[in-house]
Amino acid sequence: MDQIDEQAAAAVSDGEGAAPLLPAASRYAGGAGPGGREGLHRIAPNNRFARVGLSFSDLTPGSWACLGFGLAFDGDEAAALAVDAVAAGFDFLAADGSSLDLDHVPGLARSLLDPHVAWIPGPSLLGAEPFRIAFRVPDQARGVSVTLRSWRNTGDVAVADPVLRLGAPDPAPAPRRRPLSGEGLRFDYALAEDVALVLRGQIYAARADEHAARVRLVYRDAAGAEIAPPYANAVSVPGLGAVINLSAQPQARRLTLTLRPPPGAAAVALDFGAWEDAQTASESELIGQPELALEDDFRLESLCDDDVLDAPAFLARLADRLGLPEGVPASWRAGSETGAAPILARARDLRNGADRSARIEGESVVLALAGLPDWTLPQAPDWREDPFRSVAWRLAYQSLAWLLPLAALPDGAARARTIAAAWSRANPWSQPADGLSLHPAALAPRGDVLASLLTGGDEPTRDEPARAEIAAEAARQGFALAEIVGQNTLARALHGIQAAAALLSVARALPGFAFAPYWDSLARDSLTHGFDSLLSEAGAFTDAAPVRRLDLLSHGQAIADALGETEPGPMIRSRVDAALPGLAGLIDRGGRLPPFGDAPAGLDHAAWIGRLSSRGHSQGHDLVAERDAAPAAEGRTAGMLAIRYDGMEQGWGHFALTYAAQSPHGHRDCTSFTFATGSRRWIVEGGGAEGVEVGPARHYLLSPRAHNVAIPDGCEPVAGSGTLSARLTLDGAEALTLATTVHGPDYAHARLFLVLDDLSGMAVIDRFVRVGPSLSFEGLLHLPPDTLVALSSPRRALAQQEGRRLGFFAIPLKGQAAGLEVAIGRSDRPHAMQGFCATGSGGLRPAPVLRYAFNGRDTVCGGVVIAADPGAEQRLVRLLADGAVRRWVEE
Repeated sequence: MDQIDEQAAAAVSDGEGAAPLLPAASRYAGGAGPGGREGLHRIAPNNRFARVGLSFSDLTPGSWACLGFGLAFDGDEAAALAVDAVAAGFDFLAADGSSLDLDHVPGLARSLLDPHVAWIPGPSLLGAEPFRIAFRVPDQARGVSVTLRSWRNTGDVAVADPVLRLGAPDPAPAPRRRPLSGEGLRFDYALAEDVALVLRGQIYAARADEHAARVRLVYRDAAGAEIAPPYANAVSVPGLGAVINLSAQPQARRLTLTLRPPPGAAAVALDFGAWEDAQTASESELIGQPELALEDDFRLESLCDDDVLDAPAFLARLADRLGLPEGVPASWRAGSETGAAPILARARDLRNGADRSARIEGESVVLALAGLPDWTLPQAPDWREDPFRSVAWRLAYQSLAWLLPLAALPDGAARARTIAAAWSRANPWSQPADGLSLHPAALAPRGDVLASLLTGGDEPTRDEPARAEIAAEAARQGFALAEIVGQNTLARALHGIQAAAALLSVARALPGFAFAPYWDSLARDSLTHGFDSLLSEAGAFTDAAPVRRLDLLSHGQAIADALGETEPGPMIRSRVDAALPGLAGLIDRGGRLPPFGDAPAGLDHAAWIGRLSSRGHSQGHDLVAERDAAPAAEGRTAGMLAIRYDGMEQGWGHFALTYAAQSPHGHRDCTSFTFATGSRRWIVEGGGAEGVEVGPARHYLLSPRAHNVAIPDGCEPVAGSGTLSARLTLDGAEALTLATTVHGPDYAHARLFLVLDDLSGMAVIDRFVRVGPSLSFEGLLHLPPDTLVALSSPRRALAQQEGRRLGFFAIPLKGQAAGLEVAIGRSDRPHAMQGFCATGSGGLRPAPVLRYAFNGRDTVCGGVVIAADPGAEQRLVRLLADGAVRRWVEE
């Protein structure tokens, strides 16, 4: 262990810059303990339980902070290639030390074990530098408790000298807050008769207050008439009605409201607000979106218990819990034959066109899933099949989404229902055949499919046994979806939107089911707040990847079509309409969106946008055609912009740039760019897509080494934001300047792009400032796999593809050039992989990456001129000597 301790200590740098904060206290549990000296900690291999707790105080609200520490693993660590070998949990604290249940902290991910989490990979995926985790300090927080927790590690892990550095306030808008002053907040939910709802949330007040806020309750019957108080767990206040007091002692106070409805109640309205007769405003707010669940007896875990229940038995137990007679579950299917069309399937059709993932050949069903080769479904599948060793294929298979195109074929509906019923019998809730079937990416589409299979069909009598099983399974899936939606853990992700949409589909397919009204209101509420978080009224996105943005718009349009004029349909439709033109403007002449973030292979982006625009209610025109005809050769959307040139002789050109904020476990591509000239794509991205690559391949594609970014002193970028700080029009070119926080508080970073109007060339320049004896950075440029690259000097390179050439010239503006090199398929060390791009089927394909470097001290500034001909290079070199550019360098 002494050797591990020394390795961990050696990994800590002597970083200068932002004033460091040291932990005020350390706590140990589950086998963790102190190391051989102060500042050294050891985490034993005891999943979840072995942990080190570190407390930091005096945080600056609204600033980007960076936690750094040295790490060393045991030499025989079996989780060396795990992307989640150790977990780092974050619990943010108010001024009085009370915990804040925030629903979103930029830079971190929501978690159930800890409020927020960041994952630490195994030793083979770690470099020599300290491991760094960056996050935006919440506005309400004054301290943070960090828990470094054993996860997949099989040996001891040493953590050395943790330190927290604070940066400047983030110029980007803060996460949304929910003040209770003024009009307050209102929530409306339908009820399952005689079943209580449990609402959990948290009140925060700037100062502790016994009467920080109140919630007013109104129950209504099925006709909408108010049921007069008294109500359980509430007091009657003259002029207000039934009220529950909400204290904020301490400042951040968790609340649990058990809403037990009076007889005949069908809905409840909750109005959160400040006390009207309060002498001074308490400045209170609701932290996060409230969680909603049924009372314990009607939770899925309680209903299933430890028994292995098939779906009909599950419904029978549910009826027994409700005290209903034995034959009632059959009546819950009433009206299911007139349900609405599937929502998620319509979103997939917008994305890919008509679904052809299943076909019938003779007596066999042939599946084509996840872009992998055709596969014949066994006559009696055991639902553990994994013919391609592919996570994406398993998710698609377990989703049963392929049953919808099968059901649309002649004589296919009955077969699809038979297969769905067989899946249900083979997958009791407590013992699924494939655990991946419980992943939201499979669970939500499957609920949507089961709801669809309950409707239509020419021979309902023959299908009746299968329909009964499918209805029972749909109800069971509905309980699972409702618990996912009610927890709000996925509310800010596309998975959360999908889960809510599937829950809506199930509720519509089972209108006679006792819990359908509750599911419908829960789904609508989740969709309202989900789209409010992910897509602004002006069409600005929070997700950074263009393809994921299109996915959100596809789901939005499908959901809006399903909801019609009922809320939140009109709200969602208006936001989709506002966002779509910006994305259409990013497409290049070849019909592709810039491949930033997750970029699945094989998608026709132009056709996808065309389908969205043709189905839009307020846009009966072709946005792609309008883009091509527009006089302004520019497209932009939140955190992204593109410039295009359509020349007849020179060929088309395209420049695209992303400066969107980096998510906690997404691509580290802030400030990355792509470039095409002469009708050839020259500067590209690594690509990749969620669910396709796994392990080291996925880790590499998410890392900055797969993107066209700059890396100072070997310290890879962390979570943070970028700001387009200025745009200048120069002689025959445009200058774009960015300021970022993605390199942590120790570095002041800015990036300049000079783009010629005819896109025959461009320059990318980085400026890093850090006080210290030395400073260096490297920049990366990725080229397509079929490109030839040659170095002609320490500052020049030449690329060639399909008879066209592109020159590269490294130019120092402050500091010294430190050479060029080309890497193609470097894989000797997983943490330093370089020179690959995604194949689209889970693997990596070697591709050239040009690395250029500069060094100096205090301030280093330099970059690369990229030009299709000597004339373009000369123009760019002259522009770099322009007074405006020189002033930017000297700032």
